[in-house]
Amino acid sequence: MRRTSTPHSAGPTPPASEPTAPVHGTWEPAPATRWEDAFLSGNGRHGVMVFGDPNDDRVIVNHHALVRPNGGEHARPPALAAELPSLQDRLLAGEVTAAERFTDGRELQWVQPFHPAFQIRLRRPAADTSGYRRSVDFTTGVTHAQCADWSSRVFVSRADDVIVQQVEAADLVVTLDHRLPSAPAALVVGQSIVRACDGALLTLRVRYPGSDRAYTGMTLVVPAGGRTALVPPGARVTGAASVLLLTRVVRHTGELDTAAHVDALRDLVAESGAYAHLLDRHTPLHRAAYDRVTLDLAADPAERALPGSELLDHPKSPALLERLFAAGRYHLLSASGMLPPRLTGLWTGDWNTAWSGAFTTDANLNLQTASAAAAALPEVTEAHATLIHGQTAHWRDNARAIFGTRGVVAPAHTDGESGHIYHFNREYPLHLWTAGADWLLKPLVDHDETRGDRDPRTAVVLAEVARFYEDFLTRTDENGHVVVVPSYSPENRPANASWGTINAAMDLSAARHALRTAARYHPDTPDADRWRALADRLPPHRINEDGALAEWAWPGLADTYDHRHLSHLYGVWPLDEITPYDTPDLSAAAHRALELRGAENDSAHGHLHHALIAARLRDGDRVAHALDQVVGGDFFHASLMSAHYPNRDVYNADAAHTLPAVLIEMLVQSTPDRLVLLPALAPTLPEGRLRGVRTRFGAEVDLTWTRDGATAVVKPSRTVRVELRTSSGDDGDKQPLDLVAGEDHVLTLGAW
Repeated sequence: MRRTSTPHSAGPTPPASEPTAPVHGTWEPAPATRWEDAFLSGNGRHGVMVFGDPNDDRVIVNHHALVRPNGGEHARPPALAAELPSLQDRLLAGEVTAAERFTDGRELQWVQPFHPAFQIRLRRPAADTSGYRRSVDFTTGVTHAQCADWSSRVFVSRADDVIVQQVEAADLVVTLDHRLPSAPAALVVGQSIVRACDGALLTLRVRYPGSDRAYTGMTLVVPAGGRTALVPPGARVTGAASVLLLTRVVRHTGELDTAAHVDALRDLVAESGAYAHLLDRHTPLHRAAYDRVTLDLAADPAERALPGSELLDHPKSPALLERLFAAGRYHLLSASGMLPPRLTGLWTGDWNTAWSGAFTTDANLNLQTASAAAAALPEVTEAHATLIHGQTAHWRDNARAIFGTRGVVAPAHTDGESGHIYHFNREYPLHLWTAGADWLLKPLVDHDETRGDRDPRTAVVLAEVARFYEDFLTRTDENGHVVVVPSYSPENRPANASWGTINAAMDLSAARHALRTAARYHPDTPDADRWRALADRLPPHRINEDGALAEWAWPGLADTYDHRHLSHLYGVWPLDEITPYDTPDLSAAAHRALELRGAENDSAHGHLHHALIAARLRDGDRVAHALDQVVGGDFFHASLMSAHYPNRDVYNADAAHTLPAVLIEMLVQSTPDRLVLLPALAPTLPEGRLRGVRTRFGAEVDLTWTRDGATAVVKPSRTVRVELRTSSGDDGDKQPLDLVAGEDHVLTLGAW
């Protein structure tokens, strides 16, 4: 394979046959009838789900802060530290069920459930709906629905943190309604309507039963001409050229003085042409982030023109992968702000959201945000960091209470407020999971490497993780290795033992990585040498009798292969501990473990986690198969938001948000000192272009490929030497690549 590298100050020469640009949006020929199919918009705080019904439209309003009190807000980690030495003794002595009694006897406590705020309903007399079409523009976040005599545009402003809707209709009744599926009957609800801005102000206040916590929604209805009548609980507008609606949600304790919030809404309509003015303020902020990375798979223009629901019936179509890639980045960006995406992103239309609509941190959250660094969405990583840094005091409580140590231990499940560990039981002993802090900090480390600067906040938490391991890793085996005991591999168990065991592969990888990374962030301290020495005392991974990397590196523990989680391959992805280049024997064992892994209940996150690991192991066929299971398994709603299970069962953002990371990993991978091009390209994608992907050595990469070869333009922001690897993967393939900040380098690859 021929490769050349040439300094180049101009941009790349476009291919001779530039394909038609992919569609950056989706559309449907009919309104949504299920909230799961409603089009989505959000700014990382507020979110909307827009049905687009001309005669009875609904806009479901969400806010990241809305979680319903259920007792979890007062829960604390179990005080078990005094019992830890006895548990360790019993496990090391071979008592395989000992950890089942390591509890304070509490029942399983769910975290506070995420829920919708209310729906804005916009009714009008039945009218002509010919020519109907609804769409969402990923580049602006605007959802648009229209027919012969009606139109509606909705977006959520990043500049002004307000939901903006403009409706053109001759006769319109607007109400706010909290009565969405599963809404508790005991909610204390109050509504009011007053005249404002030649229109009306609608207010909905909801207080949770048995609590002084509440939230208030406010919608300012501003007509352009016409007449407004107050028709409690809503307002009726007739004869207006258009109607502007501005909506905000405020969570509060006790009573809320709404005056300041109402004044802020009034200020937003002071300018003439308020909708256009608000959109002009919002669009540059959203578009700048969305446009950084694009994927073009040279799809058939006719398929690109299909509505999303019809395109989903073409699971082998490159046009579908293009649209899902674009939608995934759009939804991920829209869901990330004050917090990262929940299990449902930023959206739900049901008060009884699966798994509390929380953040499951032992797999789902990191999978959803997996593309953040490479796909140039630092906004997502900053939201992820906000979650972590807002909870580290609770993480310290966990370490002290459960393990009697300094440092921090992260929870496997959180509502975004409490970082305390209290969600666990016998089958899910999540309080035994010690790898969580390293797993959750890894995206922040990737972000630092990508931008070339270390966040001091990340350095502080890494040091606390290292201190936890100093205090926790006190037991040793007969070879002098420190032992992780108790140990837990989410959410699996050995075939011949209980869930709480010894030396789970994820725990070994996490401890090694955390200690060595903390030392890198604190190189000139006495702690660094001590942390590196402790990392070196951890045992190696074990290869079992099947030739696979074992999930538990402790003699006698048998693997359970049919499981949705792949925690034991943490060293492959997202870590760089096990690679085909540096550790070929371990890489082969990891690949064997991947071959043996089942899909259990066909969870979307399991399939795409499998694909991410396969991409790191250079197995393009396995990546393609895992993608096929999701894209061809009816996991996507017409909104292009996804489900947890096949046949669109359980609304869940895992597949939607993770898929862009899979497509990037099959095309471009990087470490601080390595660039890998086309490592695992699916054979079904013979040509295309990935533009704007970021690397962990501080460069931007544009990659164009066909069956005849590929061209990569590397645009470094710092001067560095890296190792270049391409699709063949053998040792003869590697070569040094010297990059100079500010100079583009064009790499030409032969046929693959």
